[in-house]
Amino acid sequence: MTDKQHLVLFMPSGKRGRFASGTPVLEAARSIGVYVESVCGGRGICGRCQVEVAEGSFAKHGITSSMENLSPSGAKEKRYDEKRGLKEGRRLSCSSTIEGDLVIDIPQDVQVNAQVVRKAADDRYIERNPAVHLCYVEVEQPDMHKPLGDLDHLLQAIEREWGFSNIKIDAHVLPKVQKILRTGNWSVTAAIHKDDEFDNPYLIDLSPGLKNEAYGIACDIGSTTIALHLSSLLSGATIASAGTSNPQIRFGEDLMSRVSYVMMNPDGREAMTIAVRKAIDALIGEVCETSGIDRHDILNAVFVGNPVMHHLFLGIDPTELGGAPFALAVSGAVHMKCRELDLTLNDGARTYILPCIAGHVGADAAAATLTEGPHRQESQMLLVDIGTNAEIVLGNSSRTVAASSPTGPAFEGAEISSGQRAAPGAIERVRIDPDTLEPTISVIGIDMWSNEPGFEEAAKKTGVTGICGSAIIEVMAEMFLTGITTEDGVIDGKMAEKSPRVFKNGRTWSYRLWQAEGGPDITVTQTDVRAIQLAKAALYAGVKLLMDKLEIEQVDCIKLAGAFGSFIDPKYALVLGLIPDCEVTNVKAVGNAAGTGAKMALLNRDYRREIEQTVRKIEKIETALEPKFQEHFVNAMAFPNKVDAFPKLEQTVKLPAKNDSDGSSADGTGGGRRRRRRPR
Repeated sequence: MTDKQHLVLFMPSGKRGRFASGTPVLEAARSIGVYVESVCGGRGICGRCQVEVAEGSFAKHGITSSMENLSPSGAKEKRYDEKRGLKEGRRLSCSSTIEGDLVIDIPQDVQVNAQVVRKAADDRYIERNPAVHLCYVEVEQPDMHKPLGDLDHLLQAIEREWGFSNIKIDAHVLPKVQKILRTGNWSVTAAIHKDDEFDNPYLIDLSPGLKNEAYGIACDIGSTTIALHLSSLLSGATIASAGTSNPQIRFGEDLMSRVSYVMMNPDGREAMTIAVRKAIDALIGEVCETSGIDRHDILNAVFVGNPVMHHLFLGIDPTELGGAPFALAVSGAVHMKCRELDLTLNDGARTYILPCIAGHVGADAAAATLTEGPHRQESQMLLVDIGTNAEIVLGNSSRTVAASSPTGPAFEGAEISSGQRAAPGAIERVRIDPDTLEPTISVIGIDMWSNEPGFEEAAKKTGVTGICGSAIIEVMAEMFLTGITTEDGVIDGKMAEKSPRVFKNGRTWSYRLWQAEGGPDITVTQTDVRAIQLAKAALYAGVKLLMDKLEIEQVDCIKLAGAFGSFIDPKYALVLGLIPDCEVTNVKAVGNAAGTGAKMALLNRDYRREIEQTVRKIEKIETALEPKFQEHFVNAMAFPNKVDAFPKLEQTVKLPAKNDSDGSSADGTGGGRRRRRRPR
């Protein structure tokens, strides 16, 4: 190897370094933290370490890259190509050396031809550095003159060829070592678990011959829904996904009702723990059946959830979370064996559970923070995971604060007269004509809007059964924008003169959103409006407290996370005053950010260290103890807010004129309110 140094850029990570001529590409990549998989230890037989050379001049990086700057193909590559096939332009990084400046791409199809794990909102690539490593070794056979045990020979081979020292061995592996070594003709693949650099490596599984795949699961345990993803630990590909309703719902709709169930029933905690573990184990079976994967090949698992879900999954009594000071039993990351959680996986499979931020800001919020990264940037980012308990994170690289706010289940359809879960037949989008007050709706399971040909025929199959969360936000905002509802949340009885859809309902008024022959009468009542006002005011007040702590008047961008947040139209969230004023284009729905964060922690242990450090720095604000919460809450009851202006929103949407004094009577028939027609 000469002393001449060559500049090498690895994509898509963008990491670069200078390396001497003759340096193996695999060695160069790993030396600067670029993860390239290799199971066979550089023997050229697994094919996991394939790379491509980008040809041409890259002026931005000062590199002229060419395939000629790699060493010629050697015997190992030619043998692999003959037996397994190597795509044109591909090289094995374990068998090729650097001989000049290079731009090297790490192909993301890596041998499994499945989609790479990506974050749906921005196609984020998750660089791989898992806690489980597959290490192929050829072990020295017994010798009468060297009385060393077979396991000791194995551990020596792993240390010599893979650098893992002081290896501990799982008890379930020990009785099988000799048989596996002989079955594999002294060639075996060892699964080594090493999470933190200070941990001892553990031999958690052993297979005869070359084993070329290992899997992991990432699971978001929501209070309403459990979502689970099966991923390849080697390629990063998502193999299968599945979801189910959280069976704990039968013990209580929201978190506090489940805590109450535990307090009132001696076996309540155990019943809920068993229920959620069985549901997760069933999901594991589902993704394995879908993908044709053996449960035994799942070696790592990552879980996230809010504090109550976190505690119940771990078998911890959540009673202390039911009242001040909302003490967590454990706030740091948890490491366990999967079998200790009654999950049927490989006997040596390990579990990692992300840390919780505070008493009601859990591992799911930590995972969402890891995904969106407010702590990585200079601008002020507001991250909100909207559910029965909204979890809020606000800040930037200088300072980050977090809180929770009890929004209740209204946003998910509970406590709403015609509300329901998102399912076929549920209204998911709403528009109301400002002149006639006639609605146009979009329904889950039907491809067209209600004013388009074919809707009525399609609706006969699914029915129109209720209003799901996204439509609840939209119908409330549309009712405000069209004047059906006043700034203070009163359904205005005078609008009955304009349309029979506004009708008297006891002492108050309601709006009939939909009525189909043979179907339910879907209405929005005054009580429904109040439920949404209370929920959105609680959320907004929590956000305002965090803004007060940071001494800021506005946020630069807003990320709406969670299954519900994914389907909210940002414009309508702003119209209702669910979130503070912001450029509409800077308000983004980011999907299941908690689930994405769990996958990041599964596929790259560096992310585990990042979120552990970040959580320790986040300042926790307890909204219930803040004296200004009530003031912010009362102001936030108005649409969009009684005192806070929304000038950025008004650049996009014409809001009704504010009342100087509300003349509405208790039954909503009064009012001297001026209204402006908004452009549609």
